[in-house]
Amino acid sequence: IDVLEDPAIRNVIVLQTVLQEVRNRSAPVYKRIRDVTNNQEKHFYTFTNEHHRETYVEQEQGENANDRNDRAIRVAAKWYNEHLKKISAENHLQVIFITNDKKNKEKAIEEGIPAFTCEEYVKSLTANPELIDRLACLSEEGNEIESGRIIFSEHLPLSKLQQGIKSGTYLQGTFRASRENYLEATVWVHGDTEDDKEIILQGLKNLNRAVHEDIVAVELLPKNQWVAPSSVVLHDEGQNEDDVEKEEERECLLKTAANEKMLKPTGRVVGIIKRNWRPYCGMLSKSDIKESRRHLFTPADRRIPRIRIETRQASALEGRRIIVAIDGWPRNSRYPNGHFVKNLGDVGDKETETEVLLLEHDVPHQPFSQAVLSFLPKMPWSITEKDMKNREDLRHLCVCSVDPPGCTDIDDALHCRELENGNLEVGVHIADVSHFIRPGNALDQESARRGTTVYLCEKRIDMVPELLSSNLCSLRCNVDRLAFSCIWEMNHNAEILKVRFTKSAINSKASLTYAEAQMRIDSAAMNDEITTSLRGLNKLAKILKKRRIEKGALTLSSPEVRFHMDSETHDPIDLQTKELRETNSMVEEFMLLANISVAKKIHEEFSEHALLRKHPAPPPSNYEILVKAAKSKNLEIKTDTAKSLADSLDRADSPTFPYLNTLLRILATRCMMQAVYFCSGMDNDFHHYGLASPIYTHFTSPIRRYADIIVHRLLAVAIGADCTYPELTDKHKLADLCKNLNFRHKMAQYAQRASVAFHTQLFFKSKGIVSEEAYILFVRKNAIVVLIPKYGLEGTVFFEEKDKPKPRLIYDDEIPSLKIEDTVFHIFDKVKVKIMLDSSNLQHQKIRMSLVEPQIPGISISADTPNMDIDEPERKKKKRE
Repeated sequence: IDVLEDPAIRNVIVLQTVLQEVRNRSAPVYKRIRDVTNNQEKHFYTFTNEHHRETYVEQEQGENANDRNDRAIRVAAKWYNEHLKKISAENHLQVIFITNDKKNKEKAIEEGIPAFTCEEYVKSLTANPELIDRLACLSEEGNEIESGRIIFSEHLPLSKLQQGIKSGTYLQGTFRASRENYLEATVWVHGDTEDDKEIILQGLKNLNRAVHEDIVAVELLPKNQWVAPSSVVLHDEGQNEDDVEKEEERECLLKTAANEKMLKPTGRVVGIIKRNWRPYCGMLSKSDIKESRRHLFTPADRRIPRIRIETRQASALEGRRIIVAIDGWPRNSRYPNGHFVKNLGDVGDKETETEVLLLEHDVPHQPFSQAVLSFLPKMPWSITEKDMKNREDLRHLCVCSVDPPGCTDIDDALHCRELENGNLEVGVHIADVSHFIRPGNALDQESARRGTTVYLCEKRIDMVPELLSSNLCSLRCNVDRLAFSCIWEMNHNAEILKVRFTKSAINSKASLTYAEAQMRIDSAAMNDEITTSLRGLNKLAKILKKRRIEKGALTLSSPEVRFHMDSETHDPIDLQTKELRETNSMVEEFMLLANISVAKKIHEEFSEHALLRKHPAPPPSNYEILVKAAKSKNLEIKTDTAKSLADSLDRADSPTFPYLNTLLRILATRCMMQAVYFCSGMDNDFHHYGLASPIYTHFTSPIRRYADIIVHRLLAVAIGADCTYPELTDKHKLADLCKNLNFRHKMAQYAQRASVAFHTQLFFKSKGIVSEEAYILFVRKNAIVVLIPKYGLEGTVFFEEKDKPKPRLIYDDEIPSLKIEDTVFHIFDKVKVKIMLDSSNLQHQKIRMSLVEPQIPGISISADTPNMDIDEPERKKKKRE
């Protein structure tokens, strides 16, 4: 498929028989071949040979389906050649048949059809030598013994695996490689009991050629071979050789002397049920052997193994980000084989790096297609009489929005006013996106596929086209907009007396930033309607928050950072942690309240197919690290309920160490489970642990979350403002949708973090070397993980370096602590570190941290020591030359 997509390949006929086969084997490849066929410049055509009298073939007696299909393909190729001869005898066009099926090719040649393998054909195109690199590296089954050295045990055939899974000999699950340690992985067992969801795998042979996200079959090892998760940080620094002895040496490092309690069910991969390979971004690690065509490719994602590829363009690809696909992984090879797909651009270039992080996190980011855009309203747009059907006119209300600076996709606005009976009316008004996005059309399908808007440091990948996100759905001030309103009547103690939901038309009177709203609330001189409304909201929000916290809602913490960009170069020139004001909390309280009120309403109406959001309580073992860390500072954290956790976090204070409480909350965040969307008919635990709410959903951000659009549709049906459609009340379809939304949501978070990490690197590249105060978040066997509050930055300080004498390290998992020579480090200890950008590995440029204080001879460095490794690539280059 990579060869076929190349611009050099044109004038191709794809037979219907082949298309059907591709569709059965791989949905992504099928989509790609359809896209090529739709590209008019490529001249790719499909021929419905199965419906053509002269090319249709019946299955013969004793002939299997595969042989029948092969015969159908040969018949069609032969017919086409005859057919073209008849049409133009003088300039005879020849049809050639391309197949990688050995037997099919031999039979075709016997029948007089010119046939070639893909490789033979591509090598004959002397004008396009670069195409050879894009050939899949297909190892012939029989040639596996070439290096004569078998490293891995054979994968069992699917039939045996299925039998074994049925009988319970093997377990099926998703293979998850570790980011920190390339010799370790876990397998999440599908549909198992809660207790042992996770099986640990250690060592190259037990991982047995599984790749991150593959579905595998695992055999449990006997209990005396169980291991504990290793606390070592190991990255694969291997070069071009298959040095398995070295691997075995490194595997010894994994064995942690652990007490019984720490041992986890341990297993080995016996077979692959489904490969989950995708194209990978990364860089070429050029072979040291001159003239060599075989090189290793290092993926950007540390969980993916290196891939061996053959390319003639190694010199041109050095220092560039490229895409590579895996083709197979023979038993005698330390690394999988693959082929080059695409050159993305120079490493470090902002556009290229953004493209890489979007591809790596599978964020759909192509421009919206014409088919999608065709469903947008025609401009100029205004509210019509038809739009006002089933809708209340609330344009007279003093509604305003409060958002971060520069926000153009405003999806919520608020109002508060006193009623004649002395109570308060509070309204949350949410953009009515579902008015513009109708079920099932191309715009709806694309929004559902994207699932969420992704916010990078200087770019936003919208879920819906800009006309909606920044204009027609955005609740900007002084324009009429359609909304979905949730309106409460409350007393002055923030107790809800009545709630109603209505589709509405509003006209926002002000678009404020959090700072502007805060200034109005605090200013004695301002008493206009907007300010009065904000003060009323703020007062109620404080009561709501207090009540929520009394119930056991958690206030957690994460070090969020903001970059100040240079207006011309768009490089980060300053980095600061985000400041939260009272008004942030005010908006949040009403959004939470609206989400809870809507969740109750849609669940009342649709008990089987409400789209809800839950946050599972973490298993007690998740809290071990938090409890131990607090204990080392003589504090007690109780974790039996969310309420006791919240209370003990509130009490955990140290007058001499004011930042301790924030650190505990950051660590508590790391202990949490992921919140997820689910369908009410497929689950019976609805509880949201972090918010201490028995039911919850997402209603307040439909411009940037697809879940909210579905919730709007459910609510509209519940109040009779819109009609239902079959998918909305199909719980299996809803469950599938939730699965995609959860995946997209998680990937968006990872992409956002990667964007912050990249911009942080740019920042330190221009800043040079700095020394800062840091706090220890985790201790590992050979390193400490620290957090630098000033920059909200996390990093690892390693204590064992290549080619340096090893210090004396004693790791104690119970406390947890790490003793280096005579200095002991505990979690939350304050240290001083030097931060610099380490470019010695272009692929994984990283922020490197070294210990400055406390002073440990041979380990600590002085704050102004220049970094020797910064220009490592230059030295290596000279050495090679």
